Amino acid sequence: MMPVRKEPTGHRSVQAEVEVRGAPETVWEAIATGPGISAWFVPAEVDGRVGGQSVCHFAPDGGMDSVAAITEWEPPHRFLAETDEGPGKVATEWTVEAKAGGTCTVRVVHRWFAESDDWDGQFEGHAVGWVSFFKILRLYLEHFPGQKSALIPLAAKHDGSVAEAFGRLMDPFGIAGDAAGQAIKPGGDVPDLKGTLLEVQDYSPHGFSVILKLARPAPGIAHLIGFPVGGPVHVSVRFYLYGKQAPAIAADVEPAWQAWLGARFV
Repeated sequence: MMPVRKEPTGHRSVQAEVEVRGAPETVWEAIATGPGISAWFVPAEVDGRVGGQSVCHFAPDGGMDSVAAITEWEPPHRFLAETDEGPGKVATEWTVEAKAGGTCTVRVVHRWFAESDDWDGQFEGHAVGWVSFFKILRLYLEHFPGQKSALIPLAAKHDGSVAEAFGRLMDPFGIAGDAAGQAIKPGGDVPDLKGTLLEVQDYSPHGFSVILKLARPAPGIAHLIGFPVGGPVHVSVRFYLYGKQAPAIAADVEPAWQAWLGARFV
């Protein structure tokens, strides 16, 4: 992730990128189609053509949809889409660049025009968010490319510190320290869960991020994050499940996980 780039004309931009495994066509499917985006980010639909739209659903009720108009479409290497946001028209460019050794660089660039720095922090936050989600994209393309997917999105709030929220969420999983590769050892009332720890990042007091590779309730990835939002700590748990049975399994286990998280953060 890079800081906001400012040009004398008033145009500004910020970008993030990641190197992933796969041919350009495979990577394009992951970043430029509805099923692909839904497998590592949020539920989405894409009408892939100039004049089409992409819609990303950040809330189940549709109250936080992000709708972008596609203005340029060059599969499998590049597309450009525009949204109306705080500073006005924002152009977001996605590119897929083939590299040696069977990998590609995925790059996203947000561009906008502003006469002040008022929106710089928000767009730098966008770039930080992409860095986090790009980790899920990289794992998806490495382990589950093209597979049918289902997302279980869970959320809670904690009126306390980031460290307290981290403990409430993670202690029941039986994770000792931050050593990658250790098996999850859930105890107590934790719903059925089996897998390994891939990453722990503790940014206290600013937040935390944990990534798990799952074997149960289905093969997949879990992303657990916490960060303060105007006082309370927002806790987000996302299970990305893969395979033909993923939608059925997600529907079956989501109520238990909703209840468990709700009980942890009353």
